[in-house]
Amino acid sequence: MKNILVLCTGNSCRSQMAEGYLRYFTGDKANIYSAGIQTHGVNPIAVKVMADDGIDISGHTSNHVDEYAHIPFDYVITVCDNANEACPVFPSGAKRFHHNFPDPAKASGSDTEVWAEFIKVRNLIKAYAQQFIQQNL
Repeated sequence: MKNILVLCTGNSCRSQMAEGYLRYFTGDKANIYSAGIQTHGVNPIAVKVMADDGIDISGHTSNHVDEYAHIPFDYVITVCDNANEACPVFPSGAKRFHHNFPDPAKASGSDTEVWAEFIKVRNLIKAYAQQFIQQNL
């Protein structure tokens, strides 16, 4: 079974959403993990926007990448430039992928505008996750 890590700066939004979609699209074909180079806690708006699309990430935790140093990853996906630049080297020789998604946690404006940004990023991540699984598993 393949091991996939999604890495972001704070493991609060983008990596959490990607973990949720990768779990959904892989079923039982892979073990999916997400982590950050820091931990900021799971963003409550990310939980809500994922639930709005039928994906429950309410039980996810915000984990530091060092917690997974012992896992032989096949794939590491960085979802922001900061994580890509700071990504540690994994001894397993994991294949690296990178896609810089906008950070919805930095959205400003009205509640409606912030929600719209979370939906936009969620949909980008959903499409990326689906394509990643189709091409790599």
